[in-house]
Amino acid sequence: MARKAPSKARKSRVPSVLTNPFVLALAAVAAVFAVAMGVAALTGAWPGGGERAAVQQAAVQHSSTQPAAPAPTPPAPVPTVPAAKAEPQAPARQSGEEPAPLPATQPGEAAADPHLAQKPAATVVAMLPPPAPPAVPPVKAPSGNAALWRKNALPSSPPPGRPMIAIVVDDMGLDRKRSTRMAGLHGPLTLSWLPYARDLPAQARAARANGHELMLHMPMEPSVHADPGPNALLVSLDKGEVMRRFRAALDSFDGYVGVNNHMGSRFTADSDALAPVLSELHRRGLLWLDSRTTPRSAGLPIAQQLKMPWIGRDIFLDNQETVAAVRAQLAKVEQLAKRQGYAVAIGHPHDATIDALSSWLPEVQKRGFVLVPVSAVVAARHAGG
Repeated sequence: MARKAPSKARKSRVPSVLTNPFVLALAAVAAVFAVAMGVAALTGAWPGGGERAAVQQAAVQHSSTQPAAPAPTPPAPVPTVPAAKAEPQAPARQSGEEPAPLPATQPGEAAADPHLAQKPAATVVAMLPPPAPPAVPPVKAPSGNAALWRKNALPSSPPPGRPMIAIVVDDMGLDRKRSTRMAGLHGPLTLSWLPYARDLPAQARAARANGHELMLHMPMEPSVHADPGPNALLVSLDKGEVMRRFRAALDSFDGYVGVNNHMGSRFTADSDALAPVLSELHRRGLLWLDSRTTPRSAGLPIAQQLKMPWIGRDIFLDNQETVAAVRAQLAKVEQLAKRQGYAVAIGHPHDATIDALSSWLPEVQKRGFVLVPVSAVVAARHAGG
């Protein structure tokens, strides 16, 4: 028996629409378009997506720089600028000064708007700062009859038109015997006492009771190799030590009209060193007698600048310690007094000086001169206060 041939397998029928080439092309295009839209939305390339991404990124950065506020606390209101009112303005910055630092943001404060922080400072009215107070407040010296040098001055009323002579004797107090002899002469003399002399207050009081005027003879550094004595004023000292020594000397006794320098050719030539000393002297209402131990002394220019009472030495009497030499110098004093109306001479308690003065003092007024304390010359000629 012959076998039947196998029948052909049945083919599954596909819808004709899926096999249509045009439909397949449209589907492919739609798939590609959908994928492109998804990618664009994720990367921010879609219109409006970049702005949203930037806003999101700025929000993330802003939230990372600001501390998170507690949930229950409402956001702080933005502070408003108060209306202008009269109050001190910030001082203008001087040339060479560093600008003042801006105040740091306190914890919990909202950060200032950067646009407001960068506003130009033209809206702030600048003012010059008030003058800085000096390290040591200046003390105005008393004037007129209130000045200490006038209170302590030996009374003197020289007749007008007669030349005045003031004899100043330095180095008083160390040699008690010769100092006592000098103070025993008929005056008036002006006796200048070293601050380190023994029993200085008692010696000075005895001399004042005998009709002589008093001064302080302040040791200062010379330019030559010589010892000016203890606690002398030296250019190598700092200002604080100079003033400490000077004030201690000023307080060693009282009743004097002023100060002149013992030696001091180096110290008085240094204006920076001498200026505070004369300022203190002026503050106390005392006069300055420049012994002029150097032609480069800055004492008189500084005193004139301070407008304090001052005078300068004209003649030294006893550079040579003989009676004849002292008498010759006294003759020069008289000649100078005739020419300029006054003369200031300085001597020392040497035997030759004491002997020469003891014979000269009783006779000088007979020759038309008037013997006066140094304060009388200052009052008549160079008083600055």
